[in-house]
Amino acid sequence: MKGKGFLRLKVQVRKDDAPLVRSIVSALADPEHEAETRALLREHFAVRPTLGLKALLAAAPLEDIHLTRPRDLGRDIDLRVT
Repeated sequence: MKGKGFLRLKVQVRKDDAPLVRSIVSALADPEHEAETRALLREHFAVRPTLGLKALLAAAPLEDIHLTRPRDLGRDIDLRVT
């Protein structure tokens, strides 16, 4: 089995979850169901990388958002000493 890319794992689960884990393992080992099972598991449990700020801003929907504002020069201040 090692030559086929299989690995033996030992896991600890609650007694009630053991049949579920066995069925998942069986589905992953079954050539007819492995691709679908793997896709479902990845969809629900895969760790998704966090986006950096640049990628997050690039992916943000910015339609109809105006990012310009009028230039505010502040108020006039008299700096003369009297």
